[in-house]
Amino acid sequence: MKSRWTARLLAACTVLALALAAAGVSAETVIKLAHPNRNDAFDNTAGAMAIVFKNHVEVATEKRVRVEIFPEGQMGRDGDAVKLVRQGTIQSAISSVGGVAPLYPMLAVIDLPFAYSSVANAYDVFDGPFGHRLAEEIRRKAGLAVLGFGDPGGLFTITNSKRPIRQPEDMKGLKIRTMDLETHRTMIGSLGGTPVNVAWSDLYNALGTGAVDGQMNPVPIVRFARFDEVQRHLTLSNHLFLPYVWVMNAKFLDDLAPSDRAAVMNAARLGVVASRGLSRLIESSDRGLPPLAQRMEVHTLTPREAEAFRKVTQPAVREAIERRFGAEGVEMLAAFERAIREERTP
Repeated sequence: MKSRWTARLLAACTVLALALAAAGVSAETVIKLAHPNRNDAFDNTAGAMAIVFKNHVEVATEKRVRVEIFPEGQMGRDGDAVKLVRQGTIQSAISSVGGVAPLYPMLAVIDLPFAYSSVANAYDVFDGPFGHRLAEEIRRKAGLAVLGFGDPGGLFTITNSKRPIRQPEDMKGLKIRTMDLETHRTMIGSLGGTPVNVAWSDLYNALGTGAVDGQMNPVPIVRFARFDEVQRHLTLSNHLFLPYVWVMNAKFLDDLAPSDRAAVMNAARLGVVASRGLSRLIESSDRGLPPLAQRMEVHTLTPREAEAFRKVTQPAVREAIERRFGAEGVEMLAAFERAIREERTP
């Protein structure tokens, strides 16, 4: 008799535990969000995006949806984190273009150099019909929902330790570190430079020892990485804009209650706005261009100089895109260029 009652009691406790667990699951949804930088809203734009997102989601949903942030590459490099999102191991990641490109190679079309008139022009392109189309294509072909396109630091510059860069011929013979992307290698090669693939973690030392002559990144990243300590020349070329691509597991997003899904999307939009505002502030503050100008020789390409670079680099990158993606790539590239013209800020 005692053993029968004991068995019934254990069974009842098990049912109660399961019921409580189920209630807990339904009461709280957790979004695990990975990003590559320090989790500081005033230090870097990825941190700003993540923290703004967390606060707005949790307030809007009264913590029915909770956000756990995993910064500084805790989930691996960008590409690793993006794969974890697609697998559903984590729910979201703020990634560089390089982290998403292996799953959606057509991102190469946004690598057309010297295309934007300004950073505002770039924002308009990614907020407009082309950005919506790009997000839909990433979802359809890579299985990732795009929450937005953040700003990692603005338009790209070129730094090097050898000489000022004012015309295409000045690039000849320079060893320039690029992302591991064919379009970037093609651009540098078309100018007579040698593209070099160096891990980000090794780049400072490579520049310092002369193993690499230069690199390309936005102003805030040049300053953040202390490249002014190992580079002499900075050219404000404004030749690329490579946004953060903020992805979420598509099934997870679809399964959220409509009100919670709306809260997530709105919080992401606010995070993107925060990234852009912080990027512009850093660029013009003592964490951006002013201190770089004290330590480096800075040259801004004139419109005529930029046009000379455009004439050399764009045909080479167009050819690389057509060779790899065929008619589909040509059409997507045409849509990208059309968006730039239509969204160009006067």
